[in-house]
Amino acid sequence: MNTLQWRHAGFWHDQAVEILAGLLAGAFIGSVLGLVGAGGAMLSVPILLFISGFTPLHASTAALAVVFAAAAFGSIPKFRKHDVLIREALTIWGLGLITNVGGSWLSHRVSGTFITTGFAVVLFFAATSMLVRPPGGTEKRIPFLILVGVSLLIGSITGLFGIGGGFLAIPILVLFFHTPQNKAAGTSLVIISMNSLTALLAHQPIWHEINWSVPGSMTVSAIIVATLASHTSAKFSAVGLRRAFAFLLYAVAIFTLLETYFF
Repeated sequence: MNTLQWRHAGFWHDQAVEILAGLLAGAFIGSVLGLVGAGGAMLSVPILLFISGFTPLHASTAALAVVFAAAAFGSIPKFRKHDVLIREALTIWGLGLITNVGGSWLSHRVSGTFITTGFAVVLFFAATSMLVRPPGGTEKRIPFLILVGVSLLIGSITGLFGIGGGFLAIPILVLFFHTPQNKAAGTSLVIISMNSLTALLAHQPIWHEINWSVPGSMTVSAIIVATLASHTSAKFSAVGLRRAFAFLLYAVAIFTLLETYFF
């Protein structure tokens, strides 16, 4: 085998390894999205950053594509079971459009260190929100002013850090408005999918800079696993899932800060 053939074989070997890694990572991301209703981008961004070697901006952009597809497919079983608050989901997405597009514009003009540091801070808040014990009580509608505030905040972090915002939507729905966990997770998936698509379109100028083979394979397995996990989420303890996910987020946040400032 000559040098050119060796290089060609090495290229396809590397591609196969990347695709396999993407499939495994996507399965993990999809299981979290389907079971918890949040967290896909909070896992896909560091995977793309520290395993696939993406830059912070490219990682957050590619993560939007992965999470949009996985959340959209994962929400289908929730729609069929009427576990989606359509009014609240559309309102949160619509009101957050301004900060979503604005955050996407700003993400192209800040440093990678700013993006990874802000991402880690968001992870700490997300993990802490998952540990708050939901109260009992009767389900009620969300006041419009609270919807506005939550929508603007979710839009900004989606545009800046590539995070869909489910970690904010779920605690608001469960803790303050006594929404059942399954219905909160279904609503969150719809919010995540619409927000991620909006931010992804706003990041269109850098699509050509991204190697889509890994995000593509992640997307395929994330869609399959998120759909399956969404069907079975009611069989698991909501409190146990949230607690396990919270500790995972703490670990990812600490690792992200260490990689950003010390390695």
